Amino acid sequence: MAEEDDASYPSMEKKRIPLCIFFKDFRHVLKMDELGLEIASIALPAALALTADPIASLVDTAFIGQIGPVELAAVGVSIALFNQVSRIAIFPLVSVTTSFVAEEDTIGSVNPEVQDSESLETGSVVNSESKELIPQNVSGEGAYKSKSAMSSFDIAKMESGRRHIPSASSALVIGAILGFIQAIFLISGAKPLLNFMGVGSDSPMLRPAQQYLTLRSLGAPAVLLSLAMQGVFRGFKDTKTPLYATVTGDVTNIILDPVFMFVFRLGVSGAAIAHVISQYLISVILLWRLMEKVDLLPPSVKHLQFGKFLKNGFLLLMRVIAVTFCVTLSASLAARQGSTAMAAFQVCLQVWLATSLLADGLAVAGQAILATAFAKSDYEKATATASRVLQLGLLLGLMLAIILGVGLSFGSRLFTSDVNVLRMISIGIPFVAGTQPINALAFVFDGVNFGASDFAYSAYSMVLVAIISILSLLFLSSTYKFIGIWVALTIYMSLRTSAGFWRIGTRTGPWNFLRSL
Repeated sequence: MAEEDDASYPSMEKKRIPLCIFFKDFRHVLKMDELGLEIASIALPAALALTADPIASLVDTAFIGQIGPVELAAVGVSIALFNQVSRIAIFPLVSVTTSFVAEEDTIGSVNPEVQDSESLETGSVVNSESKELIPQNVSGEGAYKSKSAMSSFDIAKMESGRRHIPSASSALVIGAILGFIQAIFLISGAKPLLNFMGVGSDSPMLRPAQQYLTLRSLGAPAVLLSLAMQGVFRGFKDTKTPLYATVTGDVTNIILDPVFMFVFRLGVSGAAIAHVISQYLISVILLWRLMEKVDLLPPSVKHLQFGKFLKNGFLLLMRVIAVTFCVTLSASLAARQGSTAMAAFQVCLQVWLATSLLADGLAVAGQAILATAFAKSDYEKATATASRVLQLGLLLGLMLAIILGVGLSFGSRLFTSDVNVLRMISIGIPFVAGTQPINALAFVFDGVNFGASDFAYSAYSMVLVAIISILSLLFLSSTYKFIGIWVALTIYMSLRTSAGFWRIGTRTGPWNFLRSL
């Protein structure tokens, strides 16, 4: 490699590479070399975009908290239910879209002739040993069958200046379908689902919770469609466009919240309506921008990559169900302890998730860069990228722990003035702040695994983690109540982080190349 590349990535001279290589040269973690600049250009906009929606939910929570603790608790249950059901569809869709788009775009840029959909039909290309998708010499006779192998469709896309990325079209179709299914499911089953969450028929939380959930569910198609498009942009390493769209939508949400809630006197229904309008605005902006970059109308269904989406999406669906069940169960157990405990849990959980998602920006950067590196078989850059994003994740987690430990004690009054709720929030603050380093590493490991297309390990390890965590939640919540829930969530995130360390430390799966370095 060139000298500048050697200066950008850590040395790989050792024959035996222990786990600590991923924290080697930690003093250079903030160095703005080639790799550092690439990570920053992807991670910073992605982190801001990822945290924009939770921040908007925090604003919703703050406004609703002014109505009363019952409404605050009711909306907390509805938001938890909506988000967890959404994650079942969103997480697999966005994750596989980012990896597949990055791989297809990389292959197309190295050898545009490989953009025939049949060459990618088997799924992720990074771990394929059966054929070389990126030949070392694309000009010789041994390269892929030249222009005769290209369809006129592919040639037309190149000449138009727009990219032919089959996974982009597939993601939008799947996202729209899943969005409509989710909306129908949540609207038709709002009451029984809320009952499952611990909001009984005689609970004062039921009516406002059902109102909020039903109205917000109307925005489900826009939510899934916009996030599918964000996955496409991330695959292109473009996280600025999703940021602009998300900020525009969420600012609109924040402006409309007090108008609908207090001027029009719609209460919690007004908060839901404002959120739905903002989600459709985000979708329109992203679709308009994406149509300028990608041709979204393939000539036939065979050009859509449904096969690889279903194969890898099913694995991540298993993973997301496991994650969803753990978080949803914790919210349900808090709701069963009464409106005071649920209101406090809602505030703590929203802060916990909003700050932890900052690390997801690093995960997005790691996934996009790693998918490209593995597609090129550039294992030196793959190792350097994994090392750097993990280091940055740990540093971010430590900073968040300090900020939340000090700031949340004073900031909790922004969400409620109820003395009992504030007392319960103070109990959760040490857990919200103290788990930030663990949470950050867990999120970054997700991006590392997805960038390496290690979907199977991610799914199976999370199922095992979920089983242990669910047992912990049931036991600790019944014994130690509110504190027990947060202890169990700490165990849950610790196990997720340990699973990430285990995979790389044992140098198995996509990381077996470390054995030969």
